[in-house]
Amino acid sequence: VSRASKVTSATTANGGAGAVSDDEYIEDIVCQDADIGENQMKQCELGEGKVLLVRQRGKLTAIGNKCSHYGAMLVTGALGDGRVRCPWHGACFNVETGDIEDFPGMDSLPCYRVTVGEGGEVRVRAKRSELATNKRTRLMARRGSANDERTFVVIGGGPSGATCAETLRQEGFTGRVVMINKEPYLPYDRIKVSKTMDLSVEKVLLRTQAFYDGSDIELLLGTAVTKLDSVGKELTLDNGYKIKYDKVYIATGSNPRRPPMEGANLRNVAVLRTVDDAKSVNGELSPEKRVVILGTSFIGLEAAAYCVGKVARVTVIGRGAVPLKESFGDAIGQRVMELFREKGVEFVMNSGIKRCIEGEGGAVKQVELVDGTLLDADICIFGVGSTLYTEFLADSGISLNRNGSINTDQHLETEVQGVYAGGDVANSPVLSNEGQPATIGHYPLAQYHGRIAALNMVGKVTPLQTVPFFWTVLFGKSFRYCGYGTPEEVIIDGDLEALKFVAFYIGKAGRVIAMASCQRDPVVAQFAEFSSQGKVLNKSDITANPFGWTTELTGPTTV
Repeated sequence: VSRASKVTSATTANGGAGAVSDDEYIEDIVCQDADIGENQMKQCELGEGKVLLVRQRGKLTAIGNKCSHYGAMLVTGALGDGRVRCPWHGACFNVETGDIEDFPGMDSLPCYRVTVGEGGEVRVRAKRSELATNKRTRLMARRGSANDERTFVVIGGGPSGATCAETLRQEGFTGRVVMINKEPYLPYDRIKVSKTMDLSVEKVLLRTQAFYDGSDIELLLGTAVTKLDSVGKELTLDNGYKIKYDKVYIATGSNPRRPPMEGANLRNVAVLRTVDDAKSVNGELSPEKRVVILGTSFIGLEAAAYCVGKVARVTVIGRGAVPLKESFGDAIGQRVMELFREKGVEFVMNSGIKRCIEGEGGAVKQVELVDGTLLDADICIFGVGSTLYTEFLADSGISLNRNGSINTDQHLETEVQGVYAGGDVANSPVLSNEGQPATIGHYPLAQYHGRIAALNMVGKVTPLQTVPFFWTVLFGKSFRYCGYGTPEEVIIDGDLEALKFVAFYIGKAGRVIAMASCQRDPVVAQFAEFSSQGKVLNKSDITANPFGWTTELTGPTTV
């Protein structure tokens, strides 16, 4: 590189001990300086890999080109002010450091050294190993000397608890970290349970045992907390052990609901929450079987989509007129139902199951609907909501809401100092809900809660900036949604029949409270980034130009 070259970014975030020999790096010209403008992204080839170049405030930076979650090309995502958001599921990465700032996903991205030569040539230098993996695990602290006798306990081994435990170490906590998980497995990607029932838990682990060992994170698997004493700062476990804590994070998640009906606990009457639930259902599927699914939630529909090509018949029972009405509205719900019918799924709407009828060997053989209709059923799956795992907090000094949720402040701390809560069980402030609290069971939000709780537990005061984002994939069509609230009006732009649309959800006073899309990326990711900046979109803003607001994402353009 010429001595006149200007270094615009370097791998300061990667850490590492000592120098690495040059044969572990690759360096080359990837483009010309004039090829990328202010507030633009450009994907460039470097050797056998690719990098993402970003220019903001006149500075060129280079990071990994793919989201560390499921590999979406970030160049097609939403560029915000100092970060880029994945177009598929909303994960965010700092454009200078590559650090993950919003979720889903566990890993950050590598960042690379950028120089601009006298002739305007842009050179990037990258470690070959990082170019190949496109992922980077942040440096982790370990258990320190005897001087740090603090114990932080994470209750729950789902995405929220796993992210909290890991973030504590990333943020330099050197005390004892204990994660308690009632399931007998390491934390895994639970979102695949209803989408891919033949999954192997080993293939969907968020981290390996070696990772936790190397980070001095203690795991208690197959263990539940039965009591929390907030005065004595002590936890009682179901194996009789007690653990003293200095701070604790409650992320115990939810329990799938079994309706209180006759036959709800018969063999082959299932719920879908854990990898064992999925394995059990998948093991019963065969070409002659009849599957009945109660509920038109995401869980129910994803299960129907998975089962329909593997069994004789799939029937979905819904209490409303169309599926997913609460999430997407009537029109989109109707189109989703048509899609499922096109694929062979049958629906009985405005109905419900009165009872499950026992057959041979204690297994279900039929279900009776509320109108008396009998349907043959070899397998019945309930997808009708959940209850929260917070019963163990009785007499803890922590108040519970009627739905079992726990109120928190903007730092996820409960009414009891040193006790934090997140994920499904937290009733916490939502930025895109005008800062009002809500209880939301979304996977990315659970991870985000874990990170924010950990930062505050170690004294790095960080308020929530919650913008809910979720998605589902139904017969190869990806539906994305960002926002929160009950709309008074839904405006659809595009072709709903072709499943290529954007839906604007209009709330009180004409505010756009949410947005959904199918085959129109990255607009929902753009709206998530817009909302995360505290900006508000109104119906009047989208009347003349529905997408004019997307130019406001990147902040000031002053060089």
